[in-house]
This record gives sequence, structure tokens and C-alpha cells, in this order.
Amino acid sequence: MQVNGERLWQRLMDMAAIAPTEKGGNNRQALTDEDVAGRKLFIKWAEAAGCSVRLDEIGNIFVRKEGLNPHAPVVLTGSHLDTQPTGGRFDGIYGVLAGLEAIETMHEQGIETEHPIEIAVWCNEEGSRFPSSMMGSAVWSGVMPLSTALELRDIQGISVGEELRRTGQRGDLEAVPFPIKAAYELHIEQGPILENAEDIIGVVTGVQNMSRQQFVITGQEAHAGPTPMALRRDPMRALGDFLPRLYAMCAHNGEDAKITFGEIRAEPGSGNTIPGRLVMTCDLRHPDRMIYEGMVNAAYDIVRKACADANVDIEIEELFHAPGVTFDETCVSIVHKAAKASGYPYRLMSSGAGHDACNVASVAPTAMIFIPCRDGISHNEAEYAEPAHVEAGANVLLSVLLESSLVN
Repeated sequence: MQVNGERLWQRLMDMAAIAPTEKGGNNRQALTDEDVAGRKLFIKWAEAAGCSVRLDEIGNIFVRKEGLNPHAPVVLTGSHLDTQPTGGRFDGIYGVLAGLEAIETMHEQGIETEHPIEIAVWCNEEGSRFPSSMMGSAVWSGVMPLSTALELRDIQGISVGEELRRTGQRGDLEAVPFPIKAAYELHIEQGPILENAEDIIGVVTGVQNMSRQQFVITGQEAHAGPTPMALRRDPMRALGDFLPRLYAMCAHNGEDAKITFGEIRAEPGSGNTIPGRLVMTCDLRHPDRMIYEGMVNAAYDIVRKACADANVDIEIEELFHAPGVTFDETCVSIVHKAAKASGYPYRLMSSGAGHDACNVASVAPTAMIFIPCRDGISHNEAEYAEPAHVEAGANVLLSVLLESSLVN
């Protein structure tokens, strides 16, 4: 049985027509009017396919294909529809629309499943507008309190709760887990491994440990001309000391270790003033928990020593932390079996990025499926996946959903 690849691709392009960017990407950040337009289009397609739709109190959407036994645990799939400010057309969106395509294929083939199948659209996965990635699935799985999520604010001071009410996206359903037999998330890889190996399907066995720290370094603003170098309390001097040391520490921990400085802001931001404050983020990742924890501790020590040597103050706050996840052995085995039977070249691999599946895995048996993206590029307007690969991944997802939902 095969999905309708042309229909799936056309829907991806129809969704991409909502809030396009100049360079071919999308800007549908969470709970903006543009995001809501995308959500409404998906709901329209789902209802036309005979599915029921529910909305929970944190804005997660659940689309349901009923099973022969409506009381049986659900087989869950899905991802997210929100994007980065200069995001692509496939990240998250592909997993949602492929789930709908799988359900429609079952309808067209007259296939009834024992278990209900549901598609989740998790709210604010990207964390680009409101500062918490994977927010909707975190609340639903119990990782984050609902009250905390509702109080998250964007840079204009608007809260999640306010936007849920304004846009009509806060539902009556309580954001808590329900009985789930198995959960699967289909996604573009967001890295180059599959493409470089000329594989089409990634059987994802788990997700690496990751966290994002914020460093706030405080010195003293002063005039750039009269102030002697030896008397300055300059946060940039500390940065110049610890930055190469942190890169060296990362390299020392092998090719699986990753460090990223995504934001660096000097204040007050004047070319004629020694900055009095430096705010930056440091993202650390590694699949091995012990090595990851060692990297975090080493990073803290390196930064604190450099700041002490430069006579500036340092505050470190952990903004985000996602422990490494090992996916359910049975679910991974089902994906592996489907990939092998499909005839597509495949490999077992871990994920370098966080996904809603990480939160879902804390309450239900879970696994993931990857397809390649061109040059490994994601979170970028140039993000692209080949139509044949998009169809291949959806075919594997269809097989997996059938395997999990046809039997008790």
C-alpha cells in the first residue's frame, strides 16, 4: 500500500503559501495570526477526511480517526505547524501532513483499524516567539506546569495565555496524557548524515542530551578613548578568553560533542563605549549523558575563571534542558521492520535535535522516522526535501501505523 505522494506534496506547498518569506521559507511563529491560519487549514483538511478534532487548554490539536474499538489505546503520530522566523516548509509540518495522508490512504483503501489513530499538532514547538521549545508537548506530558507555559511572554510582553484567548486556540480539553499504545513522529533529519550516506530512511533510536545556558556578564560602561586597558572591566575581554577554550573543550570530547553560541548581545551597543553588560547563550549537546554532564561542568568552570580574571561578574542560568532519550525498543523495532520491508536504503541513528517525541516518550512508547533534507539544512528558508523522499517517509509511517493499530 502506498500513500498519494502528489497530494501530500501539494498540501505541503499549500501550507507553505501561508506567510511565505522572500527566500522561499515561512514565518508562522506560534500563536500568531499566520500560525492560526495554518492550523485552520489543517483542521479543514482533517474534517474533510472524516476525522474529529479536539483542542486542549495549551493549544495542542488532536485529530482522530476512530477505530473499531473506540476504547482501545490510541496510536499517535504528528509533530508541529509553527516555524522559525525564517523557517522552512518541512520542519514539523511534514510529520503532521504525512500523518493525515496516511489516514486518508486508509480511508480510500477501506481499511478499518482496531485502535484509533490520532495526529497531534503540538503548540509552540519551535520556541522562537515564546522562550520554551516543545512547550505544548511539555505541558501535556507533565514536564512543564500549565501555569508556567501560560505566563511565557514574547519580546513585546504578550503572554501565551493572552494569545491563546485572542486567537481562540485555548480549548476545553485538559492538557494531560491519554492511553497511548504507541507514538511515532516523522521528521526531516535537520542534519547531513542521511544525505551523505545516500540513505532515505532514518530509524531513530534516541535523542542526545542537550541544554541551553544564558551567560550574563556584567562589567562597567566607560569611554572607549580615555579608559586605560588595564583599568577596564570589560565583558568582551572575558568572552575573548573563554570562547576559544570552550571550542577546544568541545573538540576534546569527540565528534559527537556540539557547542553553539546562537545569541551574543553587548550593551549598551555603542561603538564608543566599553560595554557594561554582555548577554549570550551557549547550547551544549552530546548523546552520552556522562560526557554531556562533564561538558556542562567544564563550560561553567571555564567561563567563571575567565570572568574572574577579567574582573567582571557572571550569572549563569539554564534556559532549557532536555535529557537524552532512548526510544521504546518495540516501537523502534516496528520502524526498523517497516524500513527494511520498504526497500528504501536506511540506517539506525540518533537525533541531534530535540523533538516533541522526547516529551511524548516520557509517558508513552515512542519512536521517530527521519528522511534527508538537502545539505542537512533546516531552520532556514533554503530547507528542502525531495518529493520522492517525502513520499518514502510517509509510506514507512503508513506501514508503522498499520502495524501498531491493526492488532491488540
